[in-house]
Amino acid sequence: MDLIKQVPEEEMKERARQAAKNYFKNGPNCAESVYLALVDVGLIDFAPESVALATPFGGGMGLYGGTCGALVAAIMGVGAVHGRRRPTEGTMQEIIDGLYGNPGRYRFINQIPHRFAEKFGAVDCETLNKDYPEWFDKNRFRNCMNMVVEAAAMAVEFIYQGDREGYVQPFGRNMAKKE
Repeated sequence: MDLIKQVPEEEMKERARQAAKNYFKNGPNCAESVYLALVDVGLIDFAPESVALATPFGGGMGLYGGTCGALVAAIMGVGAVHGRRRPTEGTMQEIIDGLYGNPGRYRFINQIPHRFAEKFGAVDCETLNKDYPEWFDKNRFRNCMNMVVEAAAMAVEFIYQGDREGYVQPFGRNMAKKE
């Protein structure tokens, strides 16, 4: 991606942080704010209307309290750049290795929720907001804004990392017990 080669990573992170903050302050939910920020800074080459895919993830999936919408949108953004555009092409083994192998996209993507949990203590919205019993509490909003801003920066970091390193990172904890 030409933009990655033209704009230093730290500058791009700051652009994404600011865009995500501005969006979140003006009404879009956490997931929409992160996703739109990545579109705005030019890292996602999908139509801005594709933000509709992020809408359901706010509040941990429609206020369900599941996976944080900001984290989901960060992963969506990384996937928009490093995801498989044609996942059915190749032999069955090539298709499987593209995810689980070394290199494999799961070893790369697996790092993102681990990093988010390390930074914020959890990945689910309910736990991340347990100290705020009232949803419209201004302190809960500030807490979420911090996660929105940092999730946008984290997405930028991983987009750049994938471009630099490919998909050869070691797995963190995972359901398949891959190493």
